[in-house]
Amino acid sequence: MTGTWSASFDAIGVTNVVVVDREDALEPALRIACDEVAALDRACSRFRDDSELAAVNRAAGVDVPVGTLLLEVVEAALRVSAATDGLVDPTIGSAVTALGYDRDFVLVAGSRPRSVRIVPAVGWRRVRVDRRRFTVRVPRGARLDLGAVAKAFSADRIARLVRAATGAHALVGLGGDIAVAGAPPGGWPVSVADDHRGAATGPTVAIADGGLATSGTAVRRWRAEGRELHHIVDPATGAPASEHWRTVTVAAASCVGANAAATAAIVMGERALEWLEALRLAGRLVRPDGAVTATSRWPGGAR
Repeated sequence: MTGTWSASFDAIGVTNVVVVDREDALEPALRIACDEVAALDRACSRFRDDSELAAVNRAAGVDVPVGTLLLEVVEAALRVSAATDGLVDPTIGSAVTALGYDRDFVLVAGSRPRSVRIVPAVGWRRVRVDRRRFTVRVPRGARLDLGAVAKAFSADRIARLVRAATGAHALVGLGGDIAVAGAPPGGWPVSVADDHRGAATGPTVAIADGGLATSGTAVRRWRAEGRELHHIVDPATGAPASEHWRTVTVAAASCVGANAAATAAIVMGERALEWLEALRLAGRLVRPDGAVTATSRWPGGAR
């Protein structure tokens, strides 16, 4: 692989990285990434009272004017819901909040245990987007949570913008969700994290295009009412998804697609391997005890 240059920065509660294969492209690439992530936070954060998403959630039942970025992310989230038959649903915001995940996770993890409620998702089909008027409406009683889709959407967008602005091949990682636009010979080497933090890594794979994402239940965990909870919610029940898998890593044509498939696989449980295989996706699934299985398209098989 030829030389690469990288820079990282902390924002939206995660560490973000941009990598390019030309030194002169790093500074503009980092500037693009920082600006785009800041814009994402202003538009899509459910933890900022001044975000556009917060305004949409406060006005549930009413059409709310929004900017282009939030509109596009909501549209992407609804496409993900349709593609996963509702296993990934942006209306889980009320469910996640009822479970106690109602502010930045570092504050949730450090707080005293609290009471929780189980609130099923209202359902993505009831969200209304009017592209002509640039409005979004969520049904009464619903709150949108765009977290995972928004990060993946932004990773895809930043990679494209860096490539267009600098001509360099680019890899962008937002909290572990990775998108690439072009690749040096041999592709971008990426280490797969079994615990979604990088503390225990799996194999290193090469990515030449599209995206790679890992979803898992091992990291964002907190205690309430004598039990341990995690942040991946089954929209049908409003409860944390059953832990058939500790992590699922998927490669797809985009980071949004990879993230959607990985999260849906966690919620789906035991059938996930067969489902990913049917979609012809490369996927690596790790059980809570560390046992690994993979789809036939995963390089090197189950390792």
